Amino acid sequence: MEEPTFDIVVVGGGHAGCESALAAARLGARTALVTIRKDRIAEMSCNPAIGGLAKGQIVREIDALGGEMARVADAAAIQYRLLNRSKGPAVQSPRAQCDRRGYARAMQKVLQHQENLSIIEDAAAEILTHGDRVAGVRCESGRAYRARAVVLTTGTFLRGMLHLGSRTWSGGRFDEPAAERLSGSLQRLGVRLGRLKTGTPPRVDGRTLDYTRLTEQASDPEPVRFAFDSGGEPFDGVSCWLTRTTPAIHEAILANLDRSPLYSGQITSIGPRYCPSIEVKVVRFPDRDHHLVFLEPEGRDTHVVYCNGIATSVPEDVQDRIVHGIPGMEGAKILRYGYAIEYDFVPPTQTQATLESKVVSGLYLAGQINGTSGYEEAAGQGLLAGINAARALAGSEPVVLRRDQAYIGVLVDDLVTKGTEEPYRMFTSLAEYRLLLRHDNADRRLAPVGREVGLVSDAAWSRVREKERQIASARAVLRCVRRGGRTLDSLLRRPEVTWQTLVGEAPDLALLDISDEAARQVEIETKYAGYLSRQEAQVQRARRMEDRPMPPDMDYSRIPHLRTEAREKLARIRPRSLGQAGRIAGIGPADQAILMIYLDASSAPAR
Repeated sequence: MEEPTFDIVVVGGGHAGCESALAAARLGARTALVTIRKDRIAEMSCNPAIGGLAKGQIVREIDALGGEMARVADAAAIQYRLLNRSKGPAVQSPRAQCDRRGYARAMQKVLQHQENLSIIEDAAAEILTHGDRVAGVRCESGRAYRARAVVLTTGTFLRGMLHLGSRTWSGGRFDEPAAERLSGSLQRLGVRLGRLKTGTPPRVDGRTLDYTRLTEQASDPEPVRFAFDSGGEPFDGVSCWLTRTTPAIHEAILANLDRSPLYSGQITSIGPRYCPSIEVKVVRFPDRDHHLVFLEPEGRDTHVVYCNGIATSVPEDVQDRIVHGIPGMEGAKILRYGYAIEYDFVPPTQTQATLESKVVSGLYLAGQINGTSGYEEAAGQGLLAGINAARALAGSEPVVLRRDQAYIGVLVDDLVTKGTEEPYRMFTSLAEYRLLLRHDNADRRLAPVGREVGLVSDAAWSRVREKERQIASARAVLRCVRRGGRTLDSLLRRPEVTWQTLVGEAPDLALLDISDEAARQVEIETKYAGYLSRQEAQVQRARRMEDRPMPPDMDYSRIPHLRTEAREKLARIRPRSLGQAGRIAGIGPADQAILMIYLDASSAPAR
């Protein structure tokens, strides 16, 4: 039988795989998405929520670049909240609770109607190569799919092992098989693997909760949606609910700690630092008499409620005591117990900033296989991997987003430069230029990149250009018009003055044709002008280092005065620039100075 041939094969139908397959197909590459079960494509394995601190920025960046997650999240949203609303704009982030099945159905529909994309139900077992270059994948069925590039987005499926009390079983999710053979194929190619752990909490029947003992968290009345072209139609939000654990629950957990896979020695890999299991919280914070529990509906037409905050893998009887000891949950019916999962990942210093493997040409990696956690981090990587795989086949320059350009740029740079030994989660604190990387200006930052790539439509591009025109017009009026001897620009910088109050006092602004979104941008950038100017200056200084390329074949052993540790780390990571070299853990300013001197001497003309 003739082997099917594609330009690109994407392995895995999670959030990274969906964005990767769509990007590649939309850029004209004949693409196949290989996944174990078609009906589980875009499954929200953990909490059915999109966005959150820094994650909301990533979703809006995906939208600005021409990706799909923002649109699907808006289509499936049942609650919106803008986090950190009372704080500065640099740390505000949109979040949406979504309908679990609605999200998956919406994304599956997009994939099914995408030209150049075939969806294949099979399990990848082997990476095929020709020399040191990828040549396709062979599946468990024995069928081979030839391709010039392969994108691996395997999530938690690489030799996945589930844990519930003392019970263990193979699986990529609760009721899906693991990819058992693919890890061995990667190792035979010389790819080094590691092992990580994540977990999920129990789900309960919302009809069995006592809402009189819970604190309501309503949806924002005027939601901040993810897609920049979303309309302002009314939104009927669903409430989430808040409760907390108790000292009695903590005592029960501690009394049964030897039955927890995390403390019995059954689980040996490292879990997420910032979303730990409830037993880890109790041990790590012994002085806390409670931990918050967020009860979040999984959809409008289901009674399933996700118990955010009590992820666990303790036995069922201990989970019963935990759940039924929480105020408002005394009579809760548990629909599914929490569990933990261990899985293989590829330590990401083996991957380039394009997300192409350093070991096998044409092999790209995105999502949890790179050591990240979260739907948003996965989708951002998937989009970038799909773009770069397609551009490589077309002979175009790759897209590498800078740290001052996008949270996705911070994410990828952190991974490939510093690596990770635990599931990586994005936070605003990880972005040194976070005032520049706000959620509200993601379209202005990244739509030009998406347009150049070919993923931003004419309509979206026209909208961004019109927004820029409105902002420029408003700034011109602010600089030129005076009230009481002061320009409107200087008045707007006062903390107590908002755009709306200024419009009421200045008819010139009232006459402007400007959207609320553009006006908000003008207000933020006027009030924070001094901080923005300083960050821009920092960016320019850092960019001089980023513009100094490091030869990919540089022999670090021949550089005089460079420390042995620095030589070893530089040789392993092979930074693309002097700036990236300085961000490698263990590379100090003196090492960077030596590299600069060496580069200057190497580029100097011979006498």
